[in-house]
Amino acid sequence: MLIAHEGCSPTVHPTAYVAPTATLCGDVRVGAGCRVLFGAVLTAEGGPVELGEGSIVMENAVLRGTRRDPLILGRQVLVGPTSYLTGCRVEVEVFLATGSRVFNGARIGARSEVRINGIVHLRTVLPADSMVPIGWVAVGDPVRILPPQDHDGIWAVQKNLDFPGYVFGLDRPADGESLMPAISERFGRGLGRHSNDQQI
Repeated sequence: MLIAHEGCSPTVHPTAYVAPTATLCGDVRVGAGCRVLFGAVLTAEGGPVELGEGSIVMENAVLRGTRRDPLILGRQVLVGPTSYLTGCRVEVEVFLATGSRVFNGARIGARSEVRINGIVHLRTVLPADSMVPIGWVAVGDPVRILPPQDHDGIWAVQKNLDFPGYVFGLDRPADGESLMPAISERFGRGLGRHSNDQQI
């Protein structure tokens, strides 16, 4: 399904394939020879989503561009089933396995691999030819690649990356307080812009 959002419509190269149950919304650009499979969602939330030549987005993956950080895939990138990418840049010939997660402002270097359920965290820079093992977390710049059970090590880097400030423009709350009312209001307002979308 192709959907116009805020005056922008998806563009699909004639040699690309988009499955009938995939959804492309807004400023989404699918390059030559790309494949976007069943249930995938590519949505431009204020910033474009761009797939380089020969890239493949597998079933039920979600790719989201943001105002601050467009989502750009280089050529011949494979995004595995159920993966989630938001506002990141992925260089050429990268493999993102099933269930991988890549967050806002992250950059993944050429020929890197993020294996099953691997995470590349907010504003993290993964150099070319890197590998994130199954279920592990890459965090920071310079990057540290840590096992998921090393919460203290991950948090030591992640805290200063300031997820609530970078993504939502909010200060981290004091102990005993929650960000969720402000996030729900602000994010909900932004997502409400879809109410005027038009199916093409």
